[in-house]
Amino acid sequence: MSRDPDPSAADRRCGFIAVIGAPNAGKSTLVNTLVGTKVSIVSHKAQTTRTALRGIAIAGASQLVFIDTPGMFQPRRRLDRAMLEAAWGGVGDADLVLLLIDASKGLDAESERILAKLETVAAPLILVLNKIDRVAKQRLLTLAADLNGRLQFAATFMVSALDGSGVEDLKGYVARQVPAGPWHFPPDEVSDAPMRLLAAEITREKVYQRLHDELPYQIAVATTAWQEKKGGVRVEQTIFVERDSQRMIVLGKGGQMIKRLSIEARTELAEILGTPVHLFLHVKVREWENDPERYQELGLTFPKA
Repeated sequence: MSRDPDPSAADRRCGFIAVIGAPNAGKSTLVNTLVGTKVSIVSHKAQTTRTALRGIAIAGASQLVFIDTPGMFQPRRRLDRAMLEAAWGGVGDADLVLLLIDASKGLDAESERILAKLETVAAPLILVLNKIDRVAKQRLLTLAADLNGRLQFAATFMVSALDGSGVEDLKGYVARQVPAGPWHFPPDEVSDAPMRLLAAEITREKVYQRLHDELPYQIAVATTAWQEKKGGVRVEQTIFVERDSQRMIVLGKGGQMIKRLSIEARTELAEILGTPVHLFLHVKVREWENDPERYQELGLTFPKA
């Protein structure tokens, strides 16, 4: 379904769809595929998404606002609790809820916890089995039957978020289910996140891609300056790490790693903005997980100890 910039106001529909699941179920990949462009960072590192980011798609006369929530997991630290609160907050605001299950893993402990909590959710539930290219058909059918026996799902879809298989069918179904009403966003908008936040997320993704084995997921990136000039955009960002040894890893020998990260983030950001980007990265050691200001920058509520 292609974007229709001006369907009749009488025909318009609009709805918020929460996408939930265990870490690494493929939520960000699915949201990006549904929207048709990158709005959420993707990494095989668990718990990459931190706050409820929203991606906006048009399907016929329907505007679909997908809420990419942090992965549901057992919280251990303050940041974990804040992320979990953001995830369930996204569910509470939704017209529809997509439960994404990694079919190659099946029902693990994290998925079991999510199922238990979904029993109290009023919004219609849609089951989406992801990564179907990795699983035999009979196993998929058995898993779908098991899950539908546990909860009342309005529909079940089997997809591969990575290659797009089955995603258009899912999108079309959701477009028919959202309530009638005016669109909440301009037709050409693909995310409601501020560009400063998206820019910081892009850099964080590059750090994970390059250094996922050496750094914990608790690193943070903040856009500290954004200046639009005639020749492009000047952006300054700070990468926050928890120890000096981590700072040295991000910098790399002779500053080569941070230079590489800057080039990769700058290139992607320039493609999104359609203008040259001059990106300057800094690295600071700060135990930011207990800093309320950092949570506010991420759109999270700082949990009390």
